[in-house]
Amino acid sequence: MSMFQAGLAEVVRRDGRYPYEAYEFLFHALHHTQKLLGREPPQGRREVGPEYHVTGPELLAGMGHLALREFGRLARTVFRLWGINRTDDVGNLVFNLIDAGLMSRTEQDSRVDFHDIFDLDETLLHRYVFELDEVK
Repeated sequence: MSMFQAGLAEVVRRDGRYPYEAYEFLFHALHHTQKLLGREPPQGRREVGPEYHVTGPELLAGMGHLALREFGRLARTVFRLWGINRTDDVGNLVFNLIDAGLMSRTEQDSRVDFHDIFDLDETLLHRYVFELDEVK
């Protein structure tokens, strides 16, 4: 469970379009994206500076990458179950968290950063690549 459990439950109560699991996954995707970009904050640090900031398009790319890794060909189905049908939905999730004080932003960040960035079907269905481990 996330350390934001009570706060996330309140966010879900205020905006029932997206389930709790979508927000939890978004936090995992943020961490995953920061790690991929080399912007991961030190362990246990809650207050982070601009050097760890991730833009909307970067977060979307990292979220897609993580979804394909975690859910494989079911990634698109999982996102649909969570009400995530467009990249704009991820922006709604992010700004719900910002409004609740559970995620931070810079003055340059806006919902437009998530508007129609890519087609989720194309990214989560048609770009999936099966990765086979080497047999030894």
